[in-house]
Amino acid sequence: MRKVQVFLGSAALALSMISTASLPIAAYGQVGTGEAGSARPRMQRMLGVEAPWISIALRHQKELSLNPDQVAHLEKIRTLFRDQSTPIQEQLRTTENELTGVLQETPANLIQAKLKIEQAEKLRSQLRYLRAEALENGKSVLTAQQRDQLKSLFAADHPGFRKPQGQAS
Repeated sequence: MRKVQVFLGSAALALSMISTASLPIAAYGQVGTGEAGSARPRMQRMLGVEAPWISIALRHQKELSLNPDQVAHLEKIRTLFRDQSTPIQEQLRTTENELTGVLQETPANLIQAKLKIEQAEKLRSQLRYLRAEALENGKSVLTAQQRDQLKSLFAADHPGFRKPQGQAS
């Protein structure tokens, strides 16, 4: 019985560490410094609907022919997202650390672990909504032609990219 408890605690700890590591923490932050190979691996995998489209559009503002108002509006959206998401990200890190502590106890307090897991998922949900909200606000700034051109630029930079099924421009 003791071996099963240790195994379950270790498995839960591993899952919580994996989920924290895979969190797209700064969806609209700069993907890299502009140098080859500087992009964070996690951001390279985040393609499709939740890709950091606003930062990509700002990096390609000349190619997209963004006017100064569009640039200012996109920067404002990105800044607002960062300001709103930073405290939630900090809460999520704290919650994940607390979960790790709970799971390392012998025996692990599964009731407390469940509460921490639910709390972490609620925070992830809030981050995902903020990201979706920022994306929608960013889409409204670009013309249909600019959105299509942005997708083409992104696809050229990321050869494995495929437009998600049912995605409108």
